[in-house]
Amino acid sequence: MKLRKVLALAAAAVMAVAALASCGVKEDSSNDSKAGGSSEKHYKIGIVQIMEHTSLNTIRDAVIDRLAELGYVDGKNCTIDAQQANNESTTVQQILDQFKADGDDIIIAITTPCAQLAAPYSEEIPVVFSAVTDPIGAGLCDSLESTGANITGTSDKLAITKILDFALEMKPEIKTLGYLYNTGEDNSVSTLKEVKAYCEEKGITVIEGAASNTSEVQEAAQNLAAKCDAVFSPNDNTIAGAMGTVTEVMNKAKVPMFVGADSMVMDGGLGTVGIEYSDLGKETANMAAQILSGEKKASEIPIKVFNEDLSTYINKTTADTIGITIPDDIANGEKTVYFN
Repeated sequence: MKLRKVLALAAAAVMAVAALASCGVKEDSSNDSKAGGSSEKHYKIGIVQIMEHTSLNTIRDAVIDRLAELGYVDGKNCTIDAQQANNESTTVQQILDQFKADGDDIIIAITTPCAQLAAPYSEEIPVVFSAVTDPIGAGLCDSLESTGANITGTSDKLAITKILDFALEMKPEIKTLGYLYNTGEDNSVSTLKEVKAYCEEKGITVIEGAASNTSEVQEAAQNLAAKCDAVFSPNDNTIAGAMGTVTEVMNKAKVPMFVGADSMVMDGGLGTVGIEYSDLGKETANMAAQILSGEKKASEIPIKVFNEDLSTYINKTTADTIGITIPDDIANGEKTVYFN
């Protein structure tokens, strides 16, 4: 009888320890959930960008790094499938189809072309876009405050007046301005209207130079360099992907090349006024995390336009090469950033 009683007490003790261990597991799971989604959930995140170039790679890397900071770590509690489409719309479509087939929980579309192609998928999968210059003009929403659909994102709308004011301060004698772009990119077309309006007020003639793909960029750049006092290119993916070629042409002709993105300055453009592109990626990731955690729906998150706290970016090597002297107020500015 005593032996049976001892065994019964031992069994009860084992059951009590097991119950306490079970409670401990539940508590840890709750903590994981606060850090970035329940440990029981494995998220699938699809990222698509139109092509490889510095601006887009900066955004993509910032998205992935920020997601990790928020608890969504690739290979741990999520799978991040980041792909680029070699500037081919059909390839973007194939990538998006694969994201859908894989059952992705969210799609992050970098650039206007990718966002436009991803928009129809938002009926089933939340879409967060990044680096869309004109979300309303691109047909992605009717309002920046509330998209009314399962889509939101960040905008890199250019501060055209500030960029061109900067260009005139760097080279006051500009009378002809070349506009180098791809007519197939809606963001570049919408920006052209603003550039023409500004130049009309200043008495500057705008000469367009179109390139439908990277193989046409060199010829278009050479034509503009021969006719213009300066050249401007917006956040155009085709031009950004060929900045090495453009820089070589402009530097040889001693023509200043003003651009839309800090990364395009990094790649050889003379300068711009704008945002740091890693900030776009960070905010895009913040939005994605809110959606994945269930904190908010995409339709409840306003589109973020980055048009404040701007910096001036200058490529010092390019300035020296083409013989541009940087005015003191720009050179000594608190928000002036140099690339070499």
